[in-house]
Amino acid sequence: MTLIVDDAGSGDLLFGVVIGAFREETCEFKYDLIDVRFYQEIFREKEYLQESSRVVSRLVSHFNLKPDEEIHICQGCIFDVAAEELQKVYGEDRVKRIRVIGETQKLVEIAYLDEIRNLGYEPMAEREEKRGKSFFHMMRWLKDNPEMLRYAKTGWPRLKNYHIFKQYHDQTTFNAVCSDCGIECEVPFQPKADKPVYCHKCWAVRKPHRNDKRLTH
Repeated sequence: MTLIVDDAGSGDLLFGVVIGAFREETCEFKYDLIDVRFYQEIFREKEYLQESSRVVSRLVSHFNLKPDEEIHICQGCIFDVAAEELQKVYGEDRVKRIRVIGETQKLVEIAYLDEIRNLGYEPMAEREEKRGKSFFHMMRWLKDNPEMLRYAKTGWPRLKNYHIFKQYHDQTTFNAVCSDCGIECEVPFQPKADKPVYCHKCWAVRKPHRNDKRLTH
């Protein structure tokens, strides 16, 4: 048997990313989400790659793979960390990077469309063929519904050229060294010698957590 893993929404302006897993022989399908917050303030940290790996690991565990069952995972860069981690656990011979097409791609795309429809947005019928128009279609919807900007991938650097996203890219930042891990980072305030400073990753560990949204079907 083979388990196929794919994503949908990573190149779309609206919402986070859907990651789905499909077992062809039994037609079992399950999906989970990378929350949109990974594409907002902390986007530059590329923490979404680690979150992708965590999501994929949870999905794969759900299927209770047989000893000889392979995992085929999409070639997209969003799965680079996930694929490496899977190979450590299941072996390089069982984990293969492929171009995903067919039923898996269809099911993951449908899951993503369901999620953005839940926000009140109706996707373009021809969005697959006209990705550029789909982007501007989503942006016009956000302009008409500014309260929904919290569901947009506002961390993308290219969005700084659009007035609607200007507030997310005008913030002054300062260079600092994280008091926990010692890496160089940027913070939105002037660091003081007598107070600790944390990078996004270390601060995420220290601050109160809310439960991540996880939808499975």
